[in-house]
Amino acid sequence: MDQLPSQPGWERELVTKLAQMNLKEQRARRRWSIFFRLVWLALALVVFAAIMGWIGHGGSGSDRSGRHTALVRLEGEIDDHGKASAENINAALNAAFQDPDSVAVVLNINSPGGSPVQSSRIYNEIRRLRKDYQDKPLYVVVDEMCASGGYYVAAAADKIFVDGSSLVGSIGVIFHGFGVDKAMEKLGVESRTVTAGENKAFMDPFSPAKPEHKAHLEAMLGEVHQQFIKAVKDGRGDRLKLNTPGLFTGLIWSGNKAVENGLADGLGSVDSVAREITKAEDLIDYTVEENAFDKFARKLGTSFGAGVMQSMVKAGWK
Repeated sequence: MDQLPSQPGWERELVTKLAQMNLKEQRARRRWSIFFRLVWLALALVVFAAIMGWIGHGGSGSDRSGRHTALVRLEGEIDDHGKASAENINAALNAAFQDPDSVAVVLNINSPGGSPVQSSRIYNEIRRLRKDYQDKPLYVVVDEMCASGGYYVAAAADKIFVDGSSLVGSIGVIFHGFGVDKAMEKLGVESRTVTAGENKAFMDPFSPAKPEHKAHLEAMLGEVHQQFIKAVKDGRGDRLKLNTPGLFTGLIWSGNKAVENGLADGLGSVDSVAREITKAEDLIDYTVEENAFDKFARKLGTSFGAGVMQSMVKAGWK
């Protein structure tokens, strides 16, 4: 059997050691608590600064100087919440034009198109900037593709340069839809869509298409198409070869053919335009880049919106 320590006062020594250990543990817990509070405070400050616009958006040209060619990149689908939104592109274009050291602006486009509203806003802003800065030209340089809304934007430029194999044009408007009413009928599935307003279920994929709905849609698309055609004609002027078959029918052309029919002015790249046209080889990129917070917020907003839509559908709203 173990013997208890025989030295006098061992109980007091043990109690003292236990108290000291407990004190050290409390101090360590307090230090970690302070550390995590500081981390959360720093994170909150970063989020607040991003929301206020103090960090994040901004092209790389803001801290550069010297005679140069300003570069703005329009990449991907043109929509209201992505990198190629009118807000981002127009902000970059304004910064590029306003810089007294930029001698010209090159808009590098690689886009299949997208929102006609966003494209129109960029087009109109380019026209305004060209008017306000008449001594500073804007050239479009096409990479792989400049189609539909992408070409809508390009038509506002002083000149358009392409690669011989670029895909250019698609001057048309499209509405994507589908109909599954016949398949539902074969499967014995019944649509129970209920509306208030005889046209609320306009082009409902679960019901047979109504001729009057199709006619209305075609008229609406035709109106937008005519706006597109007018923008191209206003931008390109007499450079267009209007006798080209299918010019405004939605057809897409190679870069070489685009030069032939007046949709583009010549062959060139960003570097060759800066070197041979603007005579300012130093390129400074003004493109608005998304930071990590922007991407997270956009994804969060998309997820939240999808959740709201699902809830509405479940509730019977449309």
